[in-house]
Amino acid sequence: MEKKKNKEIKNKKENKKSRSTVNFATVKRLLKYAVGIYKFQFVIVIISIIISAIANVMGIQFLKTLIDEYIMPLIGKENPDFSPLFKAVLGMGAMYLIGITATYIYNRLMINISQGVLRKIRAEMFNHMQTLPIKYFDTHAHGEIMSTYTNDVDALREMLSQSIPQVFSAVITMASILISMIATNIYLTGIVLGMVVLMIFIAKYLGGNSSKYFVNQQEDIGKVNGYIEEMIEGQKVVKVFNYEDKSKEKFDKINDALCDSSTNANMYANILMPCIMNIGNLGYVFVAIIGGMLSVNNILTVGSIAAFLQYIKAFTNPVGQVSQEMNYVIMALAGAERIFALIDEEQEQDEGYVTLVNAKMEKGKLVEADERTGLWAWKHPHHDGRITYKKLCGHVEFENVDFGYTENKIVLHDITLEAKEGQKVSFVGATGAGKTTITNLINRFYDIQDGKIRYDGINIKKIKKEDLRKSLGMVLQDTSLFTGTIKDNIRYANLNASDEEVENAAKLANADHFIKNLPNGYDTVISGGGEGLSQGQRQLLSIARAALYNPPVLILDEATSSIDTRTEQIVQKGMDSLMKGRTVFVIAHRLSTIRNSDLIMVLDHGRILERGNHEELMAKKGMYYALYTGAIEID
Repeated sequence: MEKKKNKEIKNKKENKKSRSTVNFATVKRLLKYAVGIYKFQFVIVIISIIISAIANVMGIQFLKTLIDEYIMPLIGKENPDFSPLFKAVLGMGAMYLIGITATYIYNRLMINISQGVLRKIRAEMFNHMQTLPIKYFDTHAHGEIMSTYTNDVDALREMLSQSIPQVFSAVITMASILISMIATNIYLTGIVLGMVVLMIFIAKYLGGNSSKYFVNQQEDIGKVNGYIEEMIEGQKVVKVFNYEDKSKEKFDKINDALCDSSTNANMYANILMPCIMNIGNLGYVFVAIIGGMLSVNNILTVGSIAAFLQYIKAFTNPVGQVSQEMNYVIMALAGAERIFALIDEEQEQDEGYVTLVNAKMEKGKLVEADERTGLWAWKHPHHDGRITYKKLCGHVEFENVDFGYTENKIVLHDITLEAKEGQKVSFVGATGAGKTTITNLINRFYDIQDGKIRYDGINIKKIKKEDLRKSLGMVLQDTSLFTGTIKDNIRYANLNASDEEVENAAKLANADHFIKNLPNGYDTVISGGGEGLSQGQRQLLSIARAALYNPPVLILDEATSSIDTRTEQIVQKGMDSLMKGRTVFVIAHRLSTIRNSDLIMVLDHGRILERGNHEELMAKKGMYYALYTGAIEID
């Protein structure tokens, strides 16, 4: 037990240590974005940084020449000629102007490069996110995913546009100044290097601690965003159950963790520069005293001392600058790791090869059609090169299906059922019985552990997921509406649908009446998931969307649960029209809505306990009878 505890402590220490150091694999990957896309601009940036650094050093070096060769000879002369001095000052100004221009060029280019790189990274993140399985979103807090798009990307922007150029410029400047100092006086250089060693030691200690807390800060920001997002989405539940105090308590705990990591990060970061600068000032004093002594003994000229004092300032500033910027670099790299973790997340696997195509009858034979005919067929390529077509009917079969969201916890046991073309199959049972899970398997949101699911006699693993889902329509309990017009939200199911088709779908779902009473009718803009609309109206739009999709198989997961009884009667007429001629899977708590089902499945703890139509199940006087008569309540 003691060994295990020591091992855990050791792992935590190693984890903290690794998180406060630079991950060169991440740096290399980021450079591929910058160099790969903006190779020419990147070369200009490097050249401009070198020119800027050298111009700065040469300006200081020129100070020695200016004092020793132009100012000192003029001292004591009765009629001094200032024209050589004036020309020298102009030359010095021209040199600084070149440095300023180079600085402007590389900063301007780095803004373009950083924004271009971030645009590509955001596009890759979003595009890849569309390929991820539902499981990823079920197991990751949405607020933390959003934090990757916002905080982590913003930290990356600051690193690319500011930190990296400044660090590179500082390194070039320090190298150039070191060479100039050695050329000026080796003894004074030794004093400066001694101070630099002390600076590096302090910077390593303070910077290392600061970097660690900056990484923690980014992670804590993600947790805070995730929790806030949850509370915003569940605000009605919070109010109903008087959860305000507990939610504040939990938020305070997460917020305090963010406050602690931010305080520690900024505390170490803020004391770093003063420490570095004061050590530099001590070096400045020592060099001034020793340099003055050397000047008195004619070992050093006044110009050399003046230049050397400027070298110290120009040398110690970059040391502090590098130490400061490394905090932001490490923080940004930690964010980049989370970004790349999302990009590297395994895509939804699809080994299917059977596709859905438009079809038509030609000489009594089913063939593929170029235009939309209203007839669909499964296109099945075979190993011997043959291609066969099978009409899409909507015949769904489960054969001894076992499924668990994790391998060691099976939630569906030996599920066997058959939904024939045009049948209405309903699932009833307590929450957690496995009703929604079954419908998720039809869509292949998850893959089964054992057994087979067939669609029109084809194993659904052979059907491409995109084509499988084209044949299925869903109306969920939780409506998903998007910012845009009412028309756009219905047309989400079929982007090529005409305005007339959209209105016909709304009429079928009995949504047309309330839509026309909106300020701008079908052109009314909604946002925030349908703010301004009642829950029932939102559900009607979801049903209209499904009607426009016109799928052969329809899944209704508590589709009318958010609609009042009066509205449900209106909607049910539209639903009956929508379900006509289709295979329909229905999940409902209101058993009155499934009386006319062809097949009713009673589930409990992932097993089918009873099956049959309403009359058959009532005659059995089993669980369905108890549920329908109210002897047992569906919870």
